[in-house]
Amino acid sequence: MLLIVGLVAIGIGIGLGVVLAGVLGGKKIERLRAQADLLASRAKDDAATAAEKILLDAERKALDWKEAVDKELEAARSEQRAVDRRLAKREDNLERKEDALAARCDQLDARKAKLADRESEIDALVEKQRRELERIAQIDRAQAKELLLERVAEQARVEMGKVTRKIVEDAEDEAKDEAKEILINAIQRYANEHSSESTVRTVAIPSDDMKGRIIGREGRNIRAIEKATGADVIVDDTPGVIVVSCFDKVRQTIAVRALETLVTDGRMHPTRIEEVVEKVKSEMQEKIVKAGKDAVVELGLKGIHPKIIEAMGRLTYRTSYGQNVLNHSIEVAYLSQIIADQLGLDGKLARRCGFLHDIGKAMDHEMEGGHPKIGMDFARQYGEKNEAVLNAIGAHHADMPATTWYTPIIMAADAVSAARPGARRESMERYIQRLNDLQDIALSQPGVTEAYAVQAGREVRVMINADRVTDDEAFLIAHEIAKKVSNEMTFPGEIKVTVLRETRAIEIAR
Repeated sequence: MLLIVGLVAIGIGIGLGVVLAGVLGGKKIERLRAQADLLASRAKDDAATAAEKILLDAERKALDWKEAVDKELEAARSEQRAVDRRLAKREDNLERKEDALAARCDQLDARKAKLADRESEIDALVEKQRRELERIAQIDRAQAKELLLERVAEQARVEMGKVTRKIVEDAEDEAKDEAKEILINAIQRYANEHSSESTVRTVAIPSDDMKGRIIGREGRNIRAIEKATGADVIVDDTPGVIVVSCFDKVRQTIAVRALETLVTDGRMHPTRIEEVVEKVKSEMQEKIVKAGKDAVVELGLKGIHPKIIEAMGRLTYRTSYGQNVLNHSIEVAYLSQIIADQLGLDGKLARRCGFLHDIGKAMDHEMEGGHPKIGMDFARQYGEKNEAVLNAIGAHHADMPATTWYTPIIMAADAVSAARPGARRESMERYIQRLNDLQDIALSQPGVTEAYAVQAGREVRVMINADRVTDDEAFLIAHEIAKKVSNEMTFPGEIKVTVLRETRAIEIAR
C-alpha cells in the first residue's frame, strides 16, 4: 500500500514538475521572441540607414562625374570652336590666294600673248639676220650648220677627253692600290725559282776518237740514234763534246741520256743503240709520271686522272720562252690561290685552275690549234667536269669569254709569273720586231712626232705636237695607243704608254 502511495506521489510530483516547466518555458520563449523582434527592428533601421547612405554616396559620385563630363564637353566645344575659327581663317586665306592666282594667270596670259607677238618679231628678225649673214659670209645655212657641228664635235671631243681622263684616273686610283696590294702580297708569299733551257745541249766525250764511233761506219750509228730518238746529233770540230739539238725537250733528253749511256758503256752499234734508247724511254716515262704526281702532291690536288697527271709531268721537259712550263704552272697555281683567298673566293679551286691552265702545251705540237682549246678538250675528255677549271684552261689567253671569276685570276697570275724579270727570254729577232711594232703603232696616231720603245720594250714614250694636241687629247692618244697595242701585239706582262706634250718658247736676243 505504501508502495502504491509512494508511486502515486512520485507520479503527481512528476506531473507537477512538467506543468511547472512548461509554464516557465513559455515565459522564456516569449521573452526571447520579444528580444528577436527588437533585434529585427534595429537591423531594419540600420539597413534603411545604410541604404540611404549608399544612395547619397551614389548621387554625390554621379554629380561629380556629371560635372567632370560637362567640363570635358566644354573643353571639347572650346577646342572645336577654335578649330572652326582657324579653318574659317584658312578658307579666307585660300580664297584670297585663289583670287591672286587668278589675277596672276590673267597677267601670264597677257604676257604670253605679248611674248607670242615678240617671238614672231624675233623670228622675222632672225630670218633677216640669217639672210644677211649668208650674204656676208657667202655660205648657206647647210654649210654653216656643218661648220657648227664640226666645232661642237671638236668641243665635245675635248670635253669627252676631260671626262674620260677624270673617270679613268679615279678608277685607276681606286683599283691600282687594291690590285697592287693583292699582287704584291701574292708575289711576296710565293717566290719560286725559274729555270730556262735551250733547244741545244752538249754531251761530253772522253776523246775525239769517240766521235768516229758515234758516227759509225758510213754514218749508220748516228742515223740509228737520230731515228730512234727524233733528235739531231751534231758532230763537229769542237773538242770533247757533241751537240744534241731538238725542239721537243723529251726527245732531246732521251737522246742526251742515251748518248751518255752509250759513251760510258763503249758498245756502239745500231742494235745496242735501239736497246739503250728503249730503256731510256721507259725510264723517262717513269720520271714524267713521277714529276706529275709530285706536282699534284705538292699542290694537294685530288681526283685528277692519271692521263692528266702524265700530261702535266711532260711539261717538266717543255719550255715557253725558256721558262719551264711545269714550274710555271705550279707557280701560277700558288699565285692564283693567294689572289682568290684575298678576294674571298675558293683558293683550292683557283689552285686547280692555275695548275692545269697550260696542260694543252703537253700535246699542242702533236695537234692542230692553240694550246688553250687543246688543253680544255683534253681535260674534259679525261674527267675534268668543273666549268671553272675548263673555262680557265680555254679562256686564259682570251680566246673565248670568261664565264667565272677564276679565269681573270688565272690570267693575272699567268702574267705575273711570265713577266717577272728573267722568267722568259725572247730571240733577238722577235725582240727587235716587237720594239719596231710598238713604235709604229705609236707613230700611226695623229699629232705624234716621235716614239721610242724603252725599258726593254716595257714602255713606249711618245712625243706629240703641242700646237695640234691639247693635254686632254694627249690622254686620249695614250688610251688609243694602249688599246691598239693590246689588240694587235702579243707580249708578256704589260706595256706602259707615256705621252709627252711640251711647249717651248725660243727667242734670240741680238
